[in-house]
Amino acid sequence: MIKYICKNRFTDAARRDAMHRVSTFIVAAMFILPSCSDYLNIVPDKSFTLDNIFSTREEAYNALAKAYFYLPTDSKRNSRWLLGDEWVNALWCNTDYTMWLPVRIMERRQNADNPMLGTWSGTGSAKPLYQGINTCNIFISMIDEVQDMQATEKADWKAQVKFLKAYYHFMLLQQYGPVVIMDKAVTPDDDPASLYASRSKIDDCFNYIIKTMDEAIPDLILRRTGSDLGQIDRLGATAIKARVLLFRASPFYSGNDDYSDFYDHDRKPFFPQDDAAVTKTKWEDAVKAINEAITLCEGNGVELFRYTKRMLPDDTEDAKANPVNMQKLYDLRMLICERENNELIWGNTNVIPTDDDLGTDGNIMLPVGYQGAGFNEPYYCRNELGATYKTLERYYTKNGLPLDEDRTFDRSAMHEFTRTPGPNDPEYAETRGILQPDVETINLYLNREPRFYANVGITGGYWRSHSVRISTMFYVSAVGGWQLARADNFFWTAIGAQKQVHIDNKVGQRMIVTYPIPIIRLADLYLMKAEALNESLDAPNAEVYTAINKVRQRAGIPNVESAYTGQFVTPAAANKHIRKTGMREIIRQERMVEFAFEGSIFWDMIRYRKAPEEFSTPVAGWNYGATGADFFQQKILQARMFTLRDCLWPIDVNELDKNSNLIQNPGW
Repeated sequence: MIKYICKNRFTDAARRDAMHRVSTFIVAAMFILPSCSDYLNIVPDKSFTLDNIFSTREEAYNALAKAYFYLPTDSKRNSRWLLGDEWVNALWCNTDYTMWLPVRIMERRQNADNPMLGTWSGTGSAKPLYQGINTCNIFISMIDEVQDMQATEKADWKAQVKFLKAYYHFMLLQQYGPVVIMDKAVTPDDDPASLYASRSKIDDCFNYIIKTMDEAIPDLILRRTGSDLGQIDRLGATAIKARVLLFRASPFYSGNDDYSDFYDHDRKPFFPQDDAAVTKTKWEDAVKAINEAITLCEGNGVELFRYTKRMLPDDTEDAKANPVNMQKLYDLRMLICERENNELIWGNTNVIPTDDDLGTDGNIMLPVGYQGAGFNEPYYCRNELGATYKTLERYYTKNGLPLDEDRTFDRSAMHEFTRTPGPNDPEYAETRGILQPDVETINLYLNREPRFYANVGITGGYWRSHSVRISTMFYVSAVGGWQLARADNFFWTAIGAQKQVHIDNKVGQRMIVTYPIPIIRLADLYLMKAEALNESLDAPNAEVYTAINKVRQRAGIPNVESAYTGQFVTPAAANKHIRKTGMREIIRQERMVEFAFEGSIFWDMIRYRKAPEEFSTPVAGWNYGATGADFFQQKILQARMFTLRDCLWPIDVNELDKNSNLIQNPGW
């Protein structure tokens, strides 16, 4: 229920939440010592009131930190990154429906009694965003009372919190569709209509979010660094606003006739039934906002990431012999887990290392003695959060084409055995340091794009963590495979995801390297531009190609024009890029590859109206065996089901019982 009593004190629920769970910004210096963290208790005793929380700058800063607390903790086991179809949990917890809740949602185990990741009221491991919005509203109404602050600093802090309020509304809209707009703190003296509010229509929600962001952006500091890292600045806010407008124009939110009979109290649909002209205007608005964000970011030092630090000692000789490909591998391998990253526009820096991080659950265990490794503690290196087989096929060939559109790729033979190039093979020059030399593997694992080898853990490839380069086979009792250290810890599909694992995450010193969890990065803006511009035009133009090619060039694959007119493209896919519908498919697949394992594919499939189709495919993987013949047998491991009902989260039934003005989402 959207009812928050906040005249002189927080509600009991808010007080308990603040006393036990409040955290503050993790400053840049803490990145050097990832075990350090700082918690602030902003509700010290029962005498705490709104009057004294804003009496000094220090107390107001604690309240500012509280507003940021409601950002999702996407580095942990119930991360929203696990929504979608890239990940699969370990076999041992397959029947434990209290764990890996995002995976359970993909199995259609969501419920309205206690919704998983339910941000409306904070159920199922989610933070209560309406409580966060009310915290923001209190801050906005009280910050001007602080005496020992300059007016410009007050304006900046107020703008940060105003933006967060809009962003929390957007996060709710992503999950629930039409939401209740909560623009001010509610007190017991308010009219009952404000205590028991109704949901607003989709366009009204978007309009409110955009208007509130527009109000906040001018007063934000341009770019934050140092101890302010993680707080929203003008660059980040402008980029997120562009994302909001992209969502508004997308098929799920504009002209979606799946919800044409989902009515408000006035018997008008919550979802706009836009015609083509209105949708085109929305895409044009998105293009304008995206261009503004790109110009601002590029003009202030944001650029596509390039790794400039040390490579692992095991890679030294290969990097000398194969410098271009090894540099590209590191650029892509460290893309999200490098702390100092000029591509990151906004990220969540409130990351506290624990033994249930994605980088811990997804890291492989090493045999004692492997390349000098000693202590092997599975609780800090779990070998259990792996990748699905479907993800393997999404990545391009080295020619920058999907598997079915590359004439050199033989799908009928992709599971046949082969060996990686050895030192005496001509192909070895470009695979040196990328693939192990002269080992058993399959055709599917050869001649793939650099992101494939940087992001995924495969048999015949390398895994970089524990500060060493690890030769992975994933066979029974082999490195990375089953029965290595604990019989119940292994990648169920025998496929790993190493994109989220820092190369220095290791068990010997129990070191978990933290990094800002990306919320938006520059590559997203480039692909957003390609998509929005393509949708606003009758046919793609050079500007569309330029935007997507920036990402493809960094990925080490040919430009779109070259890929779809060259010698490797199939006749059926030739010149696909010159058609609007063909370019749409290319852009969507590019996003699936570039943002794999980053929580983007799920929301993209929702906004494309493709989620039920895409996410109802069963999880497949390899059969565990001690030899290749036994191992490379594809089999179904886990059922998945995702329907139209699941595209919108259910509102907790307890909220409906308390507020009769709320209308439940369809199917719940």
